[in-house]
Amino acid sequence: MAEVILNKGKGNRNREGHPWVYDNEIASVNGAVKPGDIVSVIDSGKNLIGKGYYNPQSKLTVRLLTNADEKIDGEFFHGKIKACIDYRKKFGYTENYRVVFGEGDFLPGLVMDKFGDVIVIQTLSLGMDKWKPEIVAAVNDIFKPKGIYERNDIPVRKLEGLEEYKGFLSDPFDTTFVMNEAGVKFNVDVVEGQKTGFFLDQKENKLAMKNIVKDASVLDCFCYTGSFSLQAAHFGARQVTAIDVSEAAIAQAEANTLLNGFENNCDFKAANAFDLLPQWVREKKLFDVVILDPPAFTKNRAGTASAARGYKEVNLRAMQLVRSGGFLLTFSCSHFMTPDLFFDAVYSAAIDSGKKIRQVETLAQAKDHPVIWQIPETNYLKGFLLQVI
Repeated sequence: MAEVILNKGKGNRNREGHPWVYDNEIASVNGAVKPGDIVSVIDSGKNLIGKGYYNPQSKLTVRLLTNADEKIDGEFFHGKIKACIDYRKKFGYTENYRVVFGEGDFLPGLVMDKFGDVIVIQTLSLGMDKWKPEIVAAVNDIFKPKGIYERNDIPVRKLEGLEEYKGFLSDPFDTTFVMNEAGVKFNVDVVEGQKTGFFLDQKENKLAMKNIVKDASVLDCFCYTGSFSLQAAHFGARQVTAIDVSEAAIAQAEANTLLNGFENNCDFKAANAFDLLPQWVREKKLFDVVILDPPAFTKNRAGTASAARGYKEVNLRAMQLVRSGGFLLTFSCSHFMTPDLFFDAVYSAAIDSGKKIRQVETLAQAKDHPVIWQIPETNYLKGFLLQVI
């Protein structure tokens, strides 16, 4: 097995648990190695840091799979995936959940979601892509699913020198179906839906609405296919108004509304929140509860300042639309908007709005998207449930 030797002083971060080895941390590579091969990572003192897969085309040249001197083979991946499932079972996840959350489950570059008896897989790195046959074999052995589909139509693969594509990893099956989450039905399309077909990371945060939306008027901004909207209706909201810039998303949200019989108290509009919210502020509209769950305003560090301005603006307008004593549920799903930066943006909005803010709850991604403290990149979703006074 080839060895990747690190520069002097490098490796402590990896020894503590971070899996990424950058190209500028490497002193030399000893032995024959092809892109995607497993290598040993050695520090300048000749101590083993771990084993992982190698890709000289990527700035993340090595992604560690283990800090131990163990064999990487099909049995290794089977054991890792089984450990992911066992962890999630402790928290009651059995039907619809994220089985593997990449670095958060010490399987960098692998994402796996379960929707009933359907498994959707993404292999986001060259090294993980090479182990796809072993991963599929493990999935078939553990789950015995109706079908497996891969959603590798994701731009990050280009950074690894990989093509974007999607397709079946099993015999063909019906890729559109209905799933139930916390008592609400949703249409799922694992071929055409965003990411793997449905966002599973907000499942627990939607439950945070249970005690505040009954008989309330609710505004759901950036509603996508109506996940928060329909959960609010399920919890007894009197009227839900939901907006999203995508007409296709609104059409899907309306279909989900019909699926649940909520068409009489849910109203969906195709509109840009940054245009409509200021207009409604001028019109002095008020809601009991406002929900902000926007897409990431930045996907790189360079855009952080602009993103912060966007979060401040939309939170300011939302606070102005909340009836005194009402509630704001606000989120950021951008890793580059750190918890501190997001707090600062929301706090600044509160000051400019002239409203007092009572923090009810701090919110984060669901437990099936685990955060590893030594891997800050795993912590991407942050949010607050706030009372606006």
